[in-house]
Amino acid sequence: MDTVQMIDNNLAKLPQFFLLEVLNFTKYLLFKTEHKSAIQENTPNRATLSLNSAMRGMEDEKSLYSLEDLQEKF
Repeated sequence: MDTVQMIDNNLAKLPQFFLLEVLNFTKYLLFKTEHKSAIQENTPNRATLSLNSAMRGMEDEKSLYSLEDLQEKF
């Protein structure tokens, strides 16, 4: 017996109230699946997004250090 048949057998035993709950849950799972695949297709991975977010606007900031600050002095 495959998974779909087992689900059908279990659904046949549930009262109407729970069938509505199952319907809402399946709609949620479909939305979540579609939303996740849309994000994966249209955006880079999370690490890239985090790095981009952290570095946003840095090119406009004034440098706090000069090249002289990078040289060791003895």
